[in-house]
Amino acid sequence: MNIKKILKDDSVGGLIKNLAIAVGILLFFCIIYFYIYLPNITSHGELVDVPDLKGVKVEDLEKFLKQHQLRFSVNDSAYTDTLPALSVLRQFPVPGSKVKGNRVVYVSLNRVKPPSLPMPDLTDGSLVNAKAVLKSNELKLGRIYYEASPFKNLVREFRYHGLPIAAGTRLPKGSVIDLVVGDGYGPADFTIGNVIGDTYETALRKLSGWNLHLGKVEIAEGADTTGVASFVLKQYPLSGDSVRVGDPVDLWLAPKGYKEPEKGNEGNL
Repeated sequence: MNIKKILKDDSVGGLIKNLAIAVGILLFFCIIYFYIYLPNITSHGELVDVPDLKGVKVEDLEKFLKQHQLRFSVNDSAYTDTLPALSVLRQFPVPGSKVKGNRVVYVSLNRVKPPSLPMPDLTDGSLVNAKAVLKSNELKLGRIYYEASPFKNLVREFRYHGLPIAAGTRLPKGSVIDLVVGDGYGPADFTIGNVIGDTYETALRKLSGWNLHLGKVEIAEGADTTGVASFVLKQYPLSGDSVRVGDPVDLWLAPKGYKEPEKGNEGNL
Protein backbone atom coordinates (compact mmCIF):
# COMPACT_ATOMS: atom_id res chain seq x y z
CA MET A 1 0.00 0.00 0.00
CA ASN A 2 1.39 3.37 -1.06
CA ILE A 3 0.64 5.73 1.88
CA LYS A 4 1.87 8.82 0.03
CA LYS A 5 -0.43 8.04 -2.87
CA ILE A 6 -3.40 7.65 -0.53
CA LEU A 7 -2.70 10.92 1.25
CA LYS A 8 -2.36 12.81 -2.05
CA ASP A 9 -5.56 11.33 -3.47
CA ASP A 10 -7.95 14.31 -3.93
CA SER A 11 -10.99 12.17 -4.77
CA VAL A 12 -13.96 11.74 -2.42
CA GLY A 13 -12.80 8.23 -1.63
CA GLY A 14 -9.33 9.48 -0.83
CA LEU A 15 -10.76 12.14 1.46
CA ILE A 16 -12.75 9.52 3.35
CA LYS A 17 -9.67 7.32 3.62
CA ASN A 18 -7.63 10.24 4.97
CA LEU A 19 -10.36 11.05 7.51
CA ALA A 20 -10.53 7.43 8.65
CA ILE A 21 -6.75 7.35 9.14
CA ALA A 22 -6.90 10.55 11.24
CA VAL A 23 -9.73 9.19 13.39
CA GLY A 24 -7.87 5.92 13.85
CA ILE A 25 -4.72 7.71 14.98
CA LEU A 26 -6.77 9.85 17.41
CA LEU A 27 -8.50 6.77 18.85
CA PHE A 28 -5.14 5.06 19.27
CA PHE A 29 -3.73 7.92 21.32
CA CYS A 30 -6.95 8.20 23.37
CA ILE A 31 -6.69 4.54 24.30
CA ILE A 32 -3.05 4.98 25.27
CA TYR A 33 -3.88 8.07 27.41
CA PHE A 34 -7.01 6.87 29.20
CA TYR A 35 -6.17 3.21 29.69
CA ILE A 36 -2.39 3.23 30.15
CA TYR A 37 -0.98 6.68 31.00
CA LEU A 38 -3.78 8.12 33.19
CA PRO A 39 -4.28 5.01 35.37
CA ASN A 40 -0.54 4.90 36.06
CA ILE A 41 -0.38 8.49 37.39
CA THR A 42 -3.68 8.40 39.35
CA SER A 43 -3.58 4.81 40.66
CA HIS A 44 -6.94 4.35 38.94
CA GLY A 45 -8.71 1.22 40.13
CA GLU A 46 -6.35 0.68 43.08
CA LEU A 47 -8.10 0.68 46.48
CA VAL A 48 -6.49 0.90 49.91
CA ASP A 49 -7.86 0.12 53.37
CA VAL A 50 -8.37 3.08 55.73
CA PRO A 51 -6.53 2.34 59.02
CA ASP A 52 -7.88 3.06 62.50
CA LEU A 53 -6.44 6.46 63.51
CA LYS A 54 -8.04 6.79 66.96
CA GLY A 55 -5.41 7.85 69.49
CA VAL A 56 -2.75 8.63 66.87
CA LYS A 57 -1.09 11.98 67.65
CA VAL A 58 -1.29 14.70 65.01
CA GLU A 59 2.49 14.91 64.61
CA ASP A 60 2.58 11.23 63.60
CA LEU A 61 -0.41 11.32 61.24
CA GLU A 62 1.30 12.40 58.02
CA LYS A 63 4.01 9.74 58.21
CA PHE A 64 1.54 7.06 59.29
CA LEU A 65 -0.95 7.79 56.49
CA LYS A 66 1.77 8.12 53.86
CA GLN A 67 2.56 4.47 54.46
CA HIS A 68 -1.07 3.73 53.51
CA GLN A 69 -1.05 6.07 50.47
CA LEU A 70 -3.46 8.48 52.21
CA ARG A 71 -3.52 12.11 53.36
CA PHE A 72 -5.38 13.85 56.22
CA SER A 73 -7.17 17.10 57.00
CA VAL A 74 -8.29 18.34 60.44
CA ASN A 75 -12.06 18.77 60.40
CA ASP A 76 -12.86 19.90 63.98
CA SER A 77 -12.01 19.25 67.62
CA ALA A 78 -13.69 17.92 70.76
CA TYR A 79 -12.58 16.69 74.16
CA THR A 80 -12.26 13.47 76.13
CA ASP A 81 -10.03 12.61 79.08
CA THR A 82 -9.49 9.05 77.80
CA LEU A 83 -7.11 10.00 74.95
CA PRO A 84 -3.93 12.12 74.71
CA ALA A 85 -4.18 15.78 73.74
CA LEU A 86 -4.04 16.48 69.98
CA SER A 87 -4.72 12.85 69.11
CA VAL A 88 -7.45 11.60 66.78
CA LEU A 89 -10.93 11.23 68.28
CA ARG A 90 -12.97 10.51 65.14
CA GLN A 91 -12.30 10.04 61.45
CA PHE A 92 -14.02 9.86 58.09
CA PRO A 93 -13.95 7.56 56.18
CA VAL A 94 -14.25 5.10 59.06
CA PRO A 95 -11.60 2.42 59.67
CA GLY A 96 -11.77 -0.49 57.26
CA SER A 97 -13.27 1.55 54.40
CA LYS A 98 -11.80 0.92 50.97
CA VAL A 99 -10.87 4.13 49.13
CA LYS A 100 -8.68 5.22 46.24
CA GLY A 101 -5.04 5.96 46.96
CA ASN A 102 -4.17 9.56 47.87
CA ARG A 103 -7.63 10.05 49.41
CA VAL A 104 -8.00 12.66 52.20
CA VAL A 105 -9.08 11.31 55.60
CA TYR A 106 -10.87 13.94 57.73
CA VAL A 107 -10.09 13.77 61.45
CA SER A 108 -11.33 15.36 64.70
CA LEU A 109 -8.61 16.05 67.27
CA ASN A 110 -8.75 15.92 71.05
CA ARG A 111 -8.39 19.38 72.59
CA VAL A 112 -5.46 20.30 74.81
CA LYS A 113 -7.74 21.70 77.53
CA PRO A 114 -11.32 20.64 78.31
CA PRO A 115 -14.09 23.17 77.60
CA SER A 116 -15.76 24.76 80.62
CA LEU A 117 -19.44 24.68 81.55
CA PRO A 118 -21.58 26.28 84.29
CA MET A 119 -22.12 24.22 87.42
CA PRO A 120 -25.80 23.16 87.60
CA ASP A 121 -27.80 23.95 90.73
CA LEU A 122 -28.19 20.72 92.72
CA THR A 123 -29.25 22.29 96.04
CA ASP A 124 -32.49 20.98 97.57
CA GLY A 125 -32.70 18.16 95.05
CA SER A 126 -32.39 14.44 95.69
CA LEU A 127 -29.14 12.51 95.48
CA VAL A 128 -30.57 10.44 92.60
CA ASN A 129 -31.41 13.60 90.66
CA ALA A 130 -27.95 15.09 91.40
CA LYS A 131 -26.22 12.02 89.98
CA ALA A 132 -28.30 12.21 86.79
CA VAL A 133 -27.67 15.95 86.37
CA LEU A 134 -23.91 15.57 86.88
CA LYS A 135 -23.75 12.79 84.30
CA SER A 136 -25.78 14.73 81.73
CA ASN A 137 -23.42 17.70 82.18
CA GLU A 138 -20.32 15.48 81.80
CA LEU A 139 -19.27 16.03 85.41
CA LYS A 140 -18.13 13.25 87.74
CA LEU A 141 -19.50 12.37 91.16
CA GLY A 142 -16.81 12.39 93.84
CA ARG A 143 -17.29 11.72 97.56
CA ILE A 144 -20.64 11.91 99.35
CA TYR A 145 -20.64 13.52 102.80
CA TYR A 146 -23.58 13.14 105.20
CA GLU A 147 -24.80 15.83 107.60
CA ALA A 148 -27.53 15.80 110.21
CA SER A 149 -30.83 16.56 108.52
CA PRO A 150 -34.41 15.23 108.67
CA PHE A 151 -34.27 14.85 104.86
CA LYS A 152 -32.39 11.75 103.84
CA ASN A 153 -30.24 12.14 100.68
CA LEU A 154 -31.33 15.76 100.13
CA VAL A 155 -28.44 17.72 98.57
CA ARG A 156 -27.41 20.53 100.90
CA GLU A 157 -24.14 21.62 99.27
CA PHE A 158 -21.72 20.74 96.46
CA ARG A 159 -17.94 21.14 96.50
CA TYR A 160 -15.06 21.32 94.02
CA HIS A 161 -11.53 20.55 95.25
CA GLY A 162 -12.94 20.45 98.78
CA LEU A 163 -14.44 23.95 98.67
CA PRO A 164 -18.13 24.91 98.37
CA ILE A 165 -19.04 26.46 95.02
CA ALA A 166 -22.09 28.32 93.78
CA ALA A 167 -24.35 27.24 90.95
CA GLY A 168 -23.26 28.85 87.68
CA THR A 169 -19.52 28.68 88.48
CA ARG A 170 -17.71 27.61 85.30
CA LEU A 171 -15.79 24.36 85.65
CA PRO A 172 -13.77 22.23 83.23
CA LYS A 173 -15.75 19.40 81.68
CA GLY A 174 -15.05 16.17 83.58
CA SER A 175 -14.54 17.91 86.95
CA VAL A 176 -15.14 15.83 90.09
CA ILE A 177 -17.93 17.18 92.33
CA ASP A 178 -18.39 16.17 95.99
CA LEU A 179 -21.88 16.31 97.49
CA VAL A 180 -23.08 17.06 101.02
CA VAL A 181 -26.45 15.38 101.68
CA GLY A 182 -28.82 14.85 104.59
CA ASP A 183 -28.59 11.67 106.68
CA GLY A 184 -32.28 11.50 107.61
CA TYR A 185 -31.59 11.63 111.37
CA GLY A 186 -31.75 15.36 112.03
CA PRO A 187 -34.39 17.11 114.19
CA ALA A 188 -37.95 17.20 112.93
CA ASP A 189 -38.09 21.01 113.32
CA PHE A 190 -36.09 23.02 110.80
CA THR A 191 -35.93 26.43 109.14
CA ILE A 192 -37.75 26.72 105.83
CA GLY A 193 -35.85 28.09 102.86
CA ASN A 194 -36.82 30.74 100.32
CA VAL A 195 -38.88 30.09 97.17
CA ILE A 196 -39.78 33.72 96.36
CA GLY A 197 -38.67 34.55 92.82
CA ASP A 198 -38.59 30.87 91.80
CA THR A 199 -40.80 29.48 89.09
CA TYR A 200 -43.78 27.49 90.28
CA GLU A 201 -42.13 24.23 89.14
CA THR A 202 -38.87 25.04 90.97
CA ALA A 203 -40.80 25.89 94.14
CA LEU A 204 -42.61 22.55 94.00
CA ARG A 205 -39.28 20.73 93.63
CA LYS A 206 -37.85 22.54 96.65
CA LEU A 207 -40.91 21.84 98.80
CA SER A 208 -40.73 18.17 97.88
CA GLY A 209 -37.04 18.08 98.77
CA TRP A 210 -37.81 19.67 102.14
CA ASN A 211 -40.60 17.11 102.78
CA LEU A 212 -43.15 19.93 102.90
CA HIS A 213 -46.55 19.91 101.24
CA LEU A 214 -48.08 22.48 98.92
CA GLY A 215 -50.81 24.42 100.68
CA LYS A 216 -53.06 27.06 99.10
CA VAL A 217 -52.07 28.50 95.74
CA GLU A 218 -53.42 31.94 94.85
CA ILE A 219 -52.91 34.31 91.92
CA ALA A 220 -51.80 37.79 92.91
CA GLU A 221 -54.42 40.55 92.70
CA GLY A 222 -54.90 41.76 89.14
CA ALA A 223 -52.30 39.35 87.74
CA ASP A 224 -52.91 37.32 84.59
CA THR A 225 -50.86 34.12 84.33
CA THR A 226 -52.63 32.73 81.27
CA GLY A 227 -50.06 31.28 78.85
CA VAL A 228 -47.04 32.66 80.73
CA ALA A 229 -44.66 31.28 83.34
CA SER A 230 -45.72 31.81 86.95
CA PHE A 231 -43.26 32.95 89.62
CA VAL A 232 -43.64 32.89 93.41
CA LEU A 233 -44.49 36.37 94.67
CA LYS A 234 -45.02 35.46 98.34
CA GLN A 235 -44.83 32.40 100.56
CA TYR A 236 -46.14 31.36 103.96
CA PRO A 237 -44.53 30.31 106.25
CA LEU A 238 -41.90 32.92 105.48
CA SER A 239 -38.31 32.06 104.67
CA GLY A 240 -36.48 31.51 107.97
CA ASP A 241 -39.58 30.44 109.90
CA SER A 242 -39.48 27.18 111.85
CA VAL A 243 -41.52 24.36 110.33
CA ARG A 244 -41.92 20.61 110.74
CA VAL A 245 -41.74 17.80 108.20
CA GLY A 246 -45.06 17.54 106.37
CA ASP A 247 -46.21 21.15 107.04
CA PRO A 248 -48.11 22.91 104.20
CA VAL A 249 -46.69 26.00 102.48
CA ASP A 250 -48.98 28.56 100.81
CA LEU A 251 -47.84 30.28 97.62
CA TRP A 252 -48.91 33.44 95.77
CA LEU A 253 -48.09 33.46 92.06
CA ALA A 254 -47.67 36.20 89.45
CA PRO A 255 -46.02 36.65 86.03
CA LYS A 256 -42.45 37.94 85.87
CA GLY A 257 -42.21 41.71 86.39
CA TYR A 258 -45.56 41.94 88.25
CA LYS A 259 -45.87 44.75 90.79
CA GLU A 260 -48.52 44.77 93.48
CA PRO A 261 -50.95 47.72 93.20
CA GLU A 262 -50.43 50.39 95.83
CA LYS A 263 -53.20 50.46 98.38
CA GLY A 264 -55.24 53.64 98.65
CA ASN A 265 -54.85 54.66 95.00
CA GLU A 266 -58.44 53.76 94.26
CA GLY A 267 -59.76 56.55 96.46
CA ASN A 268 -57.59 59.17 94.74
CA LEU A 269 -58.91 58.47 91.26
